[in-house]
Amino acid sequence: MEKIQISSSAQTALIDITGRIGDLIAQHKFVRGLCYLFVPHTTAAITINEHTDPDVKADILMELNKIIPYDDTYRHMEGNAAAHIKASLIGSSVTIFVENSQLQLGTWQGIFFCEFDGPRTRQVWVRFLTV
Repeated sequence: MEKIQISSSAQTALIDITGRIGDLIAQHKFVRGLCYLFVPHTTAAITINEHTDPDVKADILMELNKIIPYDDTYRHMEGNAAAHIKASLIGSSVTIFVENSQLQLGTWQGIFFCEFDGPRTRQVWVRFLTV
C-alpha cells in the first residue's frame, strides 16, 4: 500500500490528484487491475468528477456549502460538524479500473481529494489489485 500526502490551503477544496495516481501506476509498473483509493479521515473525502473546467469544482463546493453550512446549530463540539456531514455524503473511497497502465476514466473525469476541514495535510491510501 502507498500513502500520498495532500496539503490543502483552504477550509474547503477539491484537489485534483489524477496525475499523482497515474505517476504511482507508472512507478509500480502496474499494468492491469484495480486501483483502490481510500481517505482515512472523517472530514475529508474522495470523488471522481469533471477535471477540465475548474468551474465545476467551484460549483460543487458552492452547493455543498449552501446545503451544509458551517454555521448552523450543530451539536458536535469541535465546530466541524459540516465537514463530517460532507465527507459522509461524498464518501471515503473510489475504485478505478487500470488497463495498459492507464486509469480507465471517462474523457472529462479526474480524481479529486475533497478537503472539508482545512487547511491541513492529509493522506490518501492507494492499493493496486491484480484481477
